[in-house]
Amino acid sequence: MQWNGRGRGASVYTNCAFPPRAGTAARRTVKLADFDYELPPGRIAQEPLVQRDRARLLVHRVAADETQHRAVRELVDLLDPGDLLVVNDTRVLASRLFARRASGGRIELFLVEPAAAPERAWQALVHPARRLRPDERLELEGGFAWVRMHERPRRDDGSLAMEWIVTLEDAAGATLDPRAVFERAGHVPLPPYVERPDRPEDAQRYQTVYAVQPGAVAAPTAGLHFTPELLAALETRGVRRAAVTLHVGPGTFQPVKVERVEEHRMHAERFVLPQATVDAVRATRAAGKRVVAVGTTVVRVLESCAGSDGELSARAGTTDLFLWPGARFRVVDALLTNFHLPRSTLLMLVCAFAGRERVLRLYREAIELGYRFYSYGDAMLLL
Repeated sequence: MQWNGRGRGASVYTNCAFPPRAGTAARRTVKLADFDYELPPGRIAQEPLVQRDRARLLVHRVAADETQHRAVRELVDLLDPGDLLVVNDTRVLASRLFARRASGGRIELFLVEPAAAPERAWQALVHPARRLRPDERLELEGGFAWVRMHERPRRDDGSLAMEWIVTLEDAAGATLDPRAVFERAGHVPLPPYVERPDRPEDAQRYQTVYAVQPGAVAAPTAGLHFTPELLAALETRGVRRAAVTLHVGPGTFQPVKVERVEEHRMHAERFVLPQATVDAVRATRAAGKRVVAVGTTVVRVLESCAGSDGELSARAGTTDLFLWPGARFRVVDALLTNFHLPRSTLLMLVCAFAGRERVLRLYREAIELGYRFYSYGDAMLLL
């Protein structure tokens, strides 16, 4: 099969960490309400399936406007020899911790990313945070380590940031490696719409089978559907695989608060695009085959690193690329993705790929047919 599906839109909007691309055209105002839909609470998956690749898969061929209802395990029949599956190999950190103040009050901390200073410090979301004081020490569950509260940085406008700067210490006050503490006392940071405490099985199930680069605080959920057996079957089929790394940050769950979508500013996330993946994409395109992104995080890495001619450059850094309807995809030909929250930047990216009205129509169909939504839910393949 020869594929020439690139270039669905007319322009790209980005507030990314490297210079904007030339040729960006003005677009009409897009309203936040354009990305709303009604989802019955019962459609939000609270549990993962026992068998990952048994999840349902809504398959939609964009050019033909045709839809099929399949299962993720049938990707072997849906992808062609020579297609390239690009995955995000980030690994989720068990960075949710519980501690107590000297007064006995229980505190929840969510360590989201390393801070510049002091040594081994992290930025942390803390609840409740109102009465905490700089230099206060909290005792972690198990009593083997302590959290030292340093400060809440100020934003550019002078207001206090949401996060505290914290370090983890032993009884004598020596700084500990946070990742060693996560291994011993950390909890899986399940999304806020999973309304139950994490359980031991979440440590494995809220992680892709190819996760190797620690650093994320949320899973790249489209990849949760793959099993070693499915990956082996795809390889036998002739579907190649390459990886990028994007460490998903807490901003993925933060709501868009502006009514004019173009005024939204994305959270920046750390990424790596290896040269081997650049080479694999070039070979795939030269052969006329498809680049299939597994999840919106992969899309953001590949499209952030593409020039105006679609050529990729290997790099590492941060991206705050924001794709919404009207964007032109220079690299990605097909997208495997979960079903996303209303009014979210993830939903906007999917709408940019296949059209807002079409995607919302497919969401309505999925709701009617009982598909499971969000991180532990079913999936959609846009071809």
